[in-house]
Amino acid sequence: MHNYNELFEKLSAKKAIVVGDVMVDAYMMGKVDRISPEAPVPVVSVTDRKYRLGGAANVALNISAFGTEVYLCSIIGNDSMGNVFKQLLKEHNLPDNGIISSENRKTTTKTRVISGGQHLLRIDDEDASQISDELKEILMFRISQIIENEHIDVLIFEDYDKGLLSPDIIHRITMLCRQNKIKVTVDPKKRNFDAYKYVTMFKPNLKEFCEGCKIDRTTDIEKLKPYAKNFLQNNNIDILMVTLSENGILICTQKNYVHIPAQIRDIVDVSGAGDTVISVASLLLTASEDIREIARIANFAGGIVCEKVGVVPIDVETLKQKISE
Repeated sequence: MHNYNELFEKLSAKKAIVVGDVMVDAYMMGKVDRISPEAPVPVVSVTDRKYRLGGAANVALNISAFGTEVYLCSIIGNDSMGNVFKQLLKEHNLPDNGIISSENRKTTTKTRVISGGQHLLRIDDEDASQISDELKEILMFRISQIIENEHIDVLIFEDYDKGLLSPDIIHRITMLCRQNKIKVTVDPKKRNFDAYKYVTMFKPNLKEFCEGCKIDRTTDIEKLKPYAKNFLQNNNIDILMVTLSENGILICTQKNYVHIPAQIRDIVDVSGAGDTVISVASLLLTASEDIREIARIANFAGGIVCEKVGVVPIDVETLKQKISE
């Protein structure tokens, strides 16, 4: 029996940086009483609006839930949604010294229209082009300043393909972390899949892994194993963690493979589950070398957030209770 209180106490003393695409998750809640006379679509009468931290900011929020000090490095627009984003950081006591406001970008906003618990529509308002060289230099400067001033234990790349991360910036940040003995973990997307070399842990979902390795999608663990091993060797990565949704998690090093089956849960909404898994696994890596335990706890954490509507961070007390049962 593990002493989880002791483990979680260790986590609260750690420091982390999250680098990636941030966004505002906006929710418009309303009633639908009729169909529009203009087109065969429902008319939503808005009763409530909510804003939450999304993308890489949701990862930072999950990490701060453990009492861990976390720095978020990203770029937002100098616009009204950028102000909403900064206000949300303040409300959650997250520092904004790694956030750059740019006149030439817009703040990525995903608006979900919800009625009676049903998700009717999502509207994405974003600029996903690559950031300018000038912004890259400002970003590098902010990250290196934080690394210089704080004793950072882990850096998490949270890649949402919105233009912040490119192969050159990924390489520069990874090398900076290696020089400073900082663990590096990755939640990748398709565009930069092959750009992450020499990182500690790489966490794609099954679809991303199969597409990235150019193989047919399969849930047959035995078929995935040789590809997993090759991927680790070719990219000099220590740990590969593939989330398999209802089939749990596959975690591998170059020597070991561990498959953790999924928890049977009442799934309400899967959005944000990947953010929670990378957050919890990255933090655990700073305090434990037991890959089975890391995968097991991260798997529980991902399952817990699927029981809530919308993108929500992990409730640490619930997690402690579940993993001790």
